[in-house]
Amino acid sequence: MIRKTTLLLIVLFAVSCTSRKVVIQTTRPKNYKPPTKVEVVKPIDNTNPVVVSTDSVKTIEPKTEILEATTRVKVTPEMVFAYIDLYKVIAKNNMVQYGIPASICLGQGILESGAGTGPLSAIANNHFGIKCHQDWTGPSVKYDDDAAQECFRKYNQASESYNDHALFLKSRRWYEPLFKLEKDDYKAWAKGLKAAGYATDPKYPEKLIGIIERYHLDQYDAEVLGKEYVAPVVPVTPVAQPVVKKKEYEVIKGDTMYSISKKFNISIDDLKAKNNIPDNTISVGQVLIIE
Repeated sequence: MIRKTTLLLIVLFAVSCTSRKVVIQTTRPKNYKPPTKVEVVKPIDNTNPVVVSTDSVKTIEPKTEILEATTRVKVTPEMVFAYIDLYKVIAKNNMVQYGIPASICLGQGILESGAGTGPLSAIANNHFGIKCHQDWTGPSVKYDDDAAQECFRKYNQASESYNDHALFLKSRRWYEPLFKLEKDDYKAWAKGLKAAGYATDPKYPEKLIGIIERYHLDQYDAEVLGKEYVAPVVPVTPVAQPVVKKKEYEVIKGDTMYSISKKFNISIDDLKAKNNIPDNTISVGQVLIIE
């Protein structure tokens, strides 16, 4: 009897142990919503992309401008200013070492690379659209430009592109006239680059000058030269005022000052004042200002 009772107790204890399971319950906030998509933001310096959930990002449509040289891209002023902050020191150093205005260096970099967003800058760190030419022995990429699958220089870092750009201008005799220009005369440099054959775009000087003036890149020329920077005054085109034609009426037979005033809902005194008439005398064919 004792053995049966003991056996029964052991069975009951085992059953109770197996029925006791620890349950961990995970809950989500009521307002939880998993991200539906992500936006990959690629920094200008080609570092690792940052992934941002678009559920928590408010999309703002910024003002944009089109840059086109080796490619055609749309950029915002914020993107251009970020690009300037990245490369202004290199541009100023190149001005000191090679004599190329920092404004020209930065302006060309912005225009040719689309402020670092164009295909050549992305795949080859080539910010100036410099082609291989016969003397290039480094790595290269093929890219459609003036002709299909042209050879362009490839660099490990964007800074190498900036340095090679300076050497490229300094080492070729057809760019020699540029180095006789004043170092802060960016307009003459922009026109000289086109004349020397740097770009095939006929509007290249105007585009380059426009970028320099829009983003005040010439301030870095002044810093290198130790001059006080005076921002260029951008002329404001006056808005033409519309010409308002005065409404007139030609007096016909039977008209009086009173009938004309009633016809055009104007007082006799106003009618006389507008037409400099001392009294109520008018004549047929007389032209009166009525408004």
